[in-house]
Amino acid sequence: MNKFKTILILSISFLITGCALFSEDYTPASFEISGEQAIMTGVIDGSTPDEVLDLIANYPNIKMIVMEDVPGSANDEANLEAARLIREHGFHTHVPADGEIASGGVDFFLAGVERTAVSGAKLGVHSWAAGDGVTGDELPRSDPEHLLYLNYYEEMGIPADFYWFTLQAAPAEDIYFMTPAEWEQYDLMTN
Repeated sequence: MNKFKTILILSISFLITGCALFSEDYTPASFEISGEQAIMTGVIDGSTPDEVLDLIANYPNIKMIVMEDVPGSANDEANLEAARLIREHGFHTHVPADGEIASGGVDFFLAGVERTAVSGAKLGVHSWAAGDGVTGDELPRSDPEHLLYLNYYEEMGIPADFYWFTLQAAPAEDIYFMTPAEWEQYDLMTN
């Protein structure tokens, strides 16, 4: 089997549950406490909801999650579960000037009651792909597969147009970093 086919097969199998832009030996998302902030780095996976619950239970003074390097999620359902916990407990999310979030990291960011990013921050989006190779941009808008994220964005107060934009911005195996004007256009920031 040639190298391209091996990479493609690994990418498709990884897309069954999340983003394929990082290797299978990724570092799971973790939080480092600094005053009233939790500094977040790593890939969101099945352990992330428990990490968020730990923050809530053991660090009641935390008000903001600073997302420094969150390249995506390895488990979309766990990502949305953790994100909903963030919203439910009133956390703010922030991406610093040297921060980079992508894919499921952006979805997690959107859970912040207050959402901010500084000039220089990178927010990357792309289409999703299922394990069978079907990508979100290939499905008709009426397909129920879109509802997972359309419902989530509606809960977070994000316009549905943002979802459709992400599907067209880049294919599943690539990433598109949004401009600050696009952040504003799609109401990603609250301030």
